[in-house]
Order: sequence, then C-alpha cells, then structure tokens
Amino acid sequence: MFEYIDQHYTEVNFNHKDLNEGDLIRCTFERCTFVDTSLEEINTSNCRFIECSFNGASLNSSIHTESAFENCIFDEANLFVSKFNNCKMTGSSFIKTRMDGISIINGDWSYTNLRQARFEKQDLRGIRFHEADLTDANLQKADLRNCDLTRTVLANAKLQGVDMRGANLDGVNFMSFNVKGVRLDREQAVHFAHSYGVKID
Repeated sequence: MFEYIDQHYTEVNFNHKDLNEGDLIRCTFERCTFVDTSLEEINTSNCRFIECSFNGASLNSSIHTESAFENCIFDEANLFVSKFNNCKMTGSSFIKTRMDGISIINGDWSYTNLRQARFEKQDLRGIRFHEADLTDANLQKADLRNCDLTRTVLANAKLQGVDMRGANLDGVNFMSFNVKGVRLDREQAVHFAHSYGVKID
C-alpha cells in the first residue's frame, strides 16, 4: 500500500511494476508509461494523466474519481470491474480493452476510440460520447438516456434493447446501424425519419 499526493511526473517509465492497492491524490503524469503494469485496486482522485500509455496494464477493481486521462492508450488493458466517477477520458484509446463489469458515472468520453467495446446492460446515462468511435461496439440493453452522442460513430454497433431517450443524436448516421429494438423519444423518432428522407407535416 502506498500513497502519492501532489506529485508531478514527466516521461517516467513505470512499466512492469507492481503498483497495486495504492492511492494517488492530485498527482499529474505527463507522457509516462505503465505498460504491463499491475495497478489492481488502485485509487486515483483528482489526478491528471496526459498522453500516458497503459498498454496491457491491469487496472482490475481500480476506482477513479474526478481524474482525467487525456489522450491515453489503454489498448489490451484490463479494466475488469473498475469504476470511473465523473472522469475526463477525452481522446483515449481502448482497443481490445477488457471492460467487463466496468462502472462509468457521468464524465466526458468524447473523441475516444471504443471500437468493439462491450457495454451490454451498462448504465451509461448522461455520459458525453461526443464524436466517440463506437464502431462494432456491443451496447445491447444499455441505458444511454441523456447522453451526448453528437456525431458519435455507431457503425454496425449492436443496439437491440438500448434506451436512447433524451440523448443528443445530432450528426449520428442512422443508416450505419440497425435501429430495431432501440427506444427513442418522439423528437429522436422524427430525426430518424428525416434521415431517411421522410417528410413530416
């Protein structure tokens, strides 16, 4: 168990280290690498990670509160039952990342690469996915109410049973995915109809 408070690290190599069960409070990491690092059950609070690499890292059961991970790489990392509470994840990549049981409460996930992500039955209400790439993602029975999905890419995403009521769908290409079983509100239904050239008086 360790605790780092108000520390600043730039271009530090933390690769392959055992950093389990630690607390990071108001720390900043710029262009640091955590490749294959063990970060299980770590807690971050009000931290900022800028252009850091978490390739292959284990963040199982980690908890992150109001932290920022900007333009970070989580490719092939393990985020099993991790929790992100009101975090800023803008521009980060999650290719082949294990996200089973992840909890995301509010937060900004704009411009993220979430291709093929698995969010089945997840409560994702109110999250900002502005221009995020959710191509081929599995969102079946997920709750996306009141999300910002402006220009979000949902090509070939699995959306059966998804609740999108109240979400901002401006710029979404409805023709790139199957809307069967998707729950929309009246305004969104009109938007959907317009995308197919339907004229509504």
